[in-house]
Amino acid sequence: MASSSPLDAYSQIVTSVAAELTPKVASLRVPRRGRAAAGQSLGSAVVYTSDGFLLTNAHVVGNAQSGMAEFGDGSSVGFSVVGADPLSDLAVVRAAGPVPPPAQLGEADSLKVGQLVVAVGNPLGLTGSVTAGVVSALGRSLPTRSGMRVQVVEDVIQTDAALNPGNSGGALADANARVVGINTAVAGIGLGLAVPVNETSRRIIAALMKDGRVRRAYLGLVITPAPLPSWLRQRTGQDRGLRVEDVVPGSPADRSGLRGGDLILSAGGQPLSGAQSLQRLMFADAIGRPLPITVMRNGALVDVIAEPSELVAA
Repeated sequence: MASSSPLDAYSQIVTSVAAELTPKVASLRVPRRGRAAAGQSLGSAVVYTSDGFLLTNAHVVGNAQSGMAEFGDGSSVGFSVVGADPLSDLAVVRAAGPVPPPAQLGEADSLKVGQLVVAVGNPLGLTGSVTAGVVSALGRSLPTRSGMRVQVVEDVIQTDAALNPGNSGGALADANARVVGINTAVAGIGLGLAVPVNETSRRIIAALMKDGRVRRAYLGLVITPAPLPSWLRQRTGQDRGLRVEDVVPGSPADRSGLRGGDLILSAGGQPLSGAQSLQRLMFADAIGRPLPITVMRNGALVDVIAEPSELVAA
């Protein structure tokens, strides 16, 4: 068989990604204290900076303040939790000692459905495990629970790379070993989800490293992407907008006059075509500031002004 067969090429990609990333993905052991008995949960984390910051999932660290990280070479180091953001399911921890060189981050917004991806993590505490698959879908939503409140992590990556408990917080990488996602959930047999690495997640990570938390603006909308009618596509140059499915009573969106059925075209002068495009605007600098929003309502363009408030924990 010729050495240039598709299987050989595929194997070369996966082995090169594994060689690059396996040393840079730690196995986390996080203490848990419940009503019945103390224990620990397992997860993974990706080395983010050379001075000891690592990325993982908020649900991996939970309410813990510290834990242990073990690397593929057998070394281990204690870590402290710098900050966690349940709304994105991202968290930052910092090792108390030396760590391997950081992983290179990629850009999830450039991913295509069908693209090869490699998952590196520590399922069931088995350090340095590697699986591969493809991007099955983009823009999925992931329900999560924080206390008694159910939240939704938007715009997650769906992959068929095999994930198991303990993979959470590990790396989802492209063929060039660039981390494009942080694995977050096993949604079913052959179905895994990852938080994308993009402009929004980088802002979240920076806020966690600086302040230990993320301040967000709140409008009070339930939205879903929707195609624009042909005449509006020609006029605006965009293909999609955000359909308002519901407006929370008494919320900033409600006070601004937004209604269910409105099709949001832009906010703050920026076109909106997906949930992520609105989320990019909903950070601390938007709190309490007028936000002009353009919508299509009953076939006409309508401008409203909303003033986002600060999102507070339930």
